[in-house]
Amino acid sequence: MNHVQEFPIRTSEPAPRGSLGAALMAAALALPLAGVVHAESAPERGLIAFKYLDYQDSQPGASRIKVQAPALSILAPISGEWSLGSSFTSDTISGASPLYQSSAITPMHDHRRALEVDATRYFANGTLTFGASDSKESDYLSRGLSLQATHSNESKNTTWTAGLGYNSDLINPSNHVVVDETKKVTALLLGVTQVLSIDDIVQANLSLSLGHGDYSDPYKFADNRPRTKDSETVMLRWNHFIDASQGTARLSYRYYTDSWSIHSHTLGLEYVQPLAQGWTVTPTARLYTQSAASFYVNPDASSFPFAPSGSGSYSEDQRVSAFGAHSLGLKVAKQLDANWLADLKYEHYEQRAAWRLLGSGSPSQLPFYFRSIQLGLSRAF
Repeated sequence: MNHVQEFPIRTSEPAPRGSLGAALMAAALALPLAGVVHAESAPERGLIAFKYLDYQDSQPGASRIKVQAPALSILAPISGEWSLGSSFTSDTISGASPLYQSSAITPMHDHRRALEVDATRYFANGTLTFGASDSKESDYLSRGLSLQATHSNESKNTTWTAGLGYNSDLINPSNHVVVDETKKVTALLLGVTQVLSIDDIVQANLSLSLGHGDYSDPYKFADNRPRTKDSETVMLRWNHFIDASQGTARLSYRYYTDSWSIHSHTLGLEYVQPLAQGWTVTPTARLYTQSAASFYVNPDASSFPFAPSGSGSYSEDQRVSAFGAHSLGLKVAKQLDANWLADLKYEHYEQRAAWRLLGSGSPSQLPFYFRSIQLGLSRAF
């Protein structure tokens, strides 16, 4: 678990409402690229970090979901062979569903509390990390466990990673469409990180996810999704240090496919530039495109949705439609002294059906936007 991580933004990637527990499990299994070849060494100092997220999304003529989320993370070394980590996030969520996506667009308000803990044992050539997560809101309870192991060769230039996670969710919507529904997800991660040169490090991850249970959104009128969802994700990363500028370019590519016939590609680019007096600036850009689920139906207020796949499943949710998206961001950080670090990040995201590169379009879908502002302050001890 990366305890100084960015907040996971709730973008329109293919995940139904209530998948926060799965996101926490994925975060617990995530393998940070920077410094991974030194993972066999326990941290010499502890770290406490505070983050605050302000998020707002919208469509033309309507503001939608607003999220305000403070989070606190702590990492503490124990006896030179162990480290203990914990993070707590409290989300205040308000707003409404996307236009054409709900039987009644009414204001909503919810509060989510999420806790993650882990313990890492360090060995001469590897690590073993045990993790647990708990996320609760008024209508959704998600709990997860994870186990991750790393092993490096003698030169420490190659690191192999394997991870296993399990998530169990309990669903009780306020409209009582379902009662005590469940969703269970098992995930597997395999990865390798390779130092190519003094300036280059690359990483390849493969993750598999097997899920079954209730994936439908109980707050949407036209939403009846399959009760199973299996997915595969390939993630490639490359970090390159540039001697001339003393900066680092980070390039990433992700391919995702699932049993709902959604296929997506994500291309990301970051550039970290250190400046004088402890300042660092990091511009970011991300491009995304996906195809629609086999059961996706274009919104049509004049008729009840039909099941295009012939299976009885259907959904008008824009997150399972075909679309393209891009986001731009900028992060500014300041090393205040040997112990304190402050940062500020802004990101703007825009999504349109016409920008898709895969599958047929979604002509009834309106453009979708979000902006996020994140403040951070951390102290080493």
